Amino acid sequence: MRKKIIAANWKMHMTQSEAEAFITTFLRELKDNDGVEVVIVPPFTAIPKVSELLSETQNIKVGAQNMHWERSGAFTGEISPAMLRELFVRYVVLGHSERRALFGETNEIVNRKVRAAYEEMLRPIVCIGETLAQRERGDVEKVLSQQLHGSLANVDAKELHETVIAYEPVWAISTFGNGIPAKPDEIHAAIKWIRSILGDLYGEQMATDMRVIYGASVDTEFVPSILGLEGIDGLLPGAASLNYAKFAGIIEAAYKMLHSGEKS
Repeated sequence: MRKKIIAANWKMHMTQSEAEAFITTFLRELKDNDGVEVVIVPPFTAIPKVSELLSETQNIKVGAQNMHWERSGAFTGEISPAMLRELFVRYVVLGHSERRALFGETNEIVNRKVRAAYEEMLRPIVCIGETLAQRERGDVEKVLSQQLHGSLANVDAKELHETVIAYEPVWAISTFGNGIPAKPDEIHAAIKWIRSILGDLYGEQMATDMRVIYGASVDTEFVPSILGLEGIDGLLPGAASLNYAKFAGIIEAAYKMLHSGEKS
């Protein structure tokens, strides 16, 4: 049974004091998340405070938004996986569309980071997704295949077991697109294709066991229609996760679906 996961990507929002206020209120607001793994992914400067505040919680982990692939060195402005581990980070988001588009990260770079994450026992959340132009050309399957093959190159199946794949159609993300979530049938088709690629690479069992989540303009009202799709194991909200009530509502919706026995 794949455990549902809801990960909050705060991007470049929340100072340390703002993060403290958010987490304090969020923990009071959150009713129950038993069976649903929650990951808070703050900016680097807020990680120590968030880790401290979540140290005694269950099913709530801390993630990072990025990292360098080297353990140390002359890389001004970068953060290493070893540094993240000392801050009790468990997950790291890699290959996000903003990193790929704004900072020129290629599949090869993402792959280096993925392999470096495993070395420090970090769990990668690997983001993939097509642009509007690529979708309109009919290249969705081609793009997703290239990104998966490239980002997971030379990755052992044992390591892959802890990896989460996040499907984020770039055209549906408010940063680059219209901010309107993809239609359920579009999401389902992409998730099915992603699992078929994983099956080709690592076998049907691994394709079944791995968690694949969705993240593009996720909001509370869309949770049931997305999590109700076959093969979806969670969500990666951005803007909605900056509001403690909305984020708690997303988790609560996932919890209710899980415990009501609805198809996932």
